Amino acid sequence: MTSLLLRRLRPLRADSPVDVRVRDGVIVDVGNLTPGAAEEVRDFDGRRVMPGLVDHHVHVTQWATLSRRLDLSASASASDATARVAAALSGNTDELFVGFGFRAPLWTDRPTVAGLDAATGARPVVLASADLHSVWLNSAALHRFGYDPADVDSPLTEDEAFAVLRALDTVPVETSDAWVDEALRRAAARGITRIVDFEMAWNLESWTRRVATRPLAARVDFGIYPQDLARALDEGLTTGREIAGLLRVGSLKIISDGSLTTRTACCVDPYPGTADRGVLNVNPLQLTDLLATARGHGLHVAVHAIGDEANRLALDAFAISRAGGSIEHAQLLRHADAPRFADLGIVASVQPEHAMDDRDAAEALWPARTGRAFPLRTLLDAGATLAFGSDAPVAPLDPWQAISAAVFRTRDERAPWHPEQRITLDEAVAASVDGATAPGSPADLAILDGDPVGADAAALRAMPVAATMVDGRWTHGPS
Repeated sequence: MTSLLLRRLRPLRADSPVDVRVRDGVIVDVGNLTPGAAEEVRDFDGRRVMPGLVDHHVHVTQWATLSRRLDLSASASASDATARVAAALSGNTDELFVGFGFRAPLWTDRPTVAGLDAATGARPVVLASADLHSVWLNSAALHRFGYDPADVDSPLTEDEAFAVLRALDTVPVETSDAWVDEALRRAAARGITRIVDFEMAWNLESWTRRVATRPLAARVDFGIYPQDLARALDEGLTTGREIAGLLRVGSLKIISDGSLTTRTACCVDPYPGTADRGVLNVNPLQLTDLLATARGHGLHVAVHAIGDEANRLALDAFAISRAGGSIEHAQLLRHADAPRFADLGIVASVQPEHAMDDRDAAEALWPARTGRAFPLRTLLDAGATLAFGSDAPVAPLDPWQAISAAVFRTRDERAPWHPEQRITLDEAVAASVDGATAPGSPADLAILDGDPVGADAAALRAMPVAATMVDGRWTHGPS
């Protein structure tokens, strides 16, 4: 048996340091400990220690891939975005060019196929929105994906957008797997020890291949989508089943509505100046049937719901089916629906950084409703369990950004946005970890070079991590 003694570590709210003994991937003792005769000893000189951090919502292959694409997040208008694309294009080629991160709701001009054509010529170009619910294609790309440009003049949304995004993954698997490994190691450098991967793919195959090639830098729970549900049931996949090493089966992921910035989140009230209330990608009867099927086969369910009507319908489906699981995002809620999370035992899997990304769009598209948008305090006060994530690549795979956004509700010089929805540091940390620094717990630890207690918004967002351990193995820091 291998044994390691980590000396002089301080839990977040402790004044005095403790020693932590790790043996075969498990914490076996905590206290004032004496090193064993053949025990490796590491002294951390009073640094803070906490359970390893979890990102409960990642699209990991897209995160690893799109972070290498042209970044359009700073584009102030459609014409600005097309100018950035034109400046990045080089050579006469039919190779597909991809950009990512545009946010159109506050633009004063409209993204059009003709406008993108003028900047790109005959080279096929696909631009993905920051929320991944729309894609803006030029005529050459529309032809490539089977559309007649004469029939399309604006970005594709929802299922059409998802189909294009899935088709963008054309690099060899050896390359994309190496990019994913690099992304997980960057996440480990931020204290991450587990991710929940909701890549829209047959993830059993992808992750089984990866885990056979190299040690994972984090535990991975992978999602399943309805198009693969029959296959998953044939394979006997159940939530929590260990596949190999750090790899486990996660939840059935269902995208019930759209997004705020694409104006497809399904809402009780219409979007300003329209009769449009968003879209449902799955009707309520289908949603309930999917949840019942999942429950009957040992699968939890993760339902994407952003608009208040979509959240109401998702909670109804959980109530009828008696399935377990989570609502992903829960961005806009009716007041009456917040207590239902606790009543039904449904986790609110939320992404606090989205509140910072979307505060201006929410004020424009959900006027008079933003007091119940990203309602973290409301959910906690109603007894709900929160689980934090990034939704990377929609936001960076960095748990400290989520923690800071939840605690301070600002990331710049502006006043906190709806400060009544702020939560405490301890509550934010609890939503970001799922273990303990205690005997019997897995040795998944984050050791910090700073102190979150008392840190301001900027310091918390940039919290330095000295070392990260997963299953008793260093994934960042000491070799």
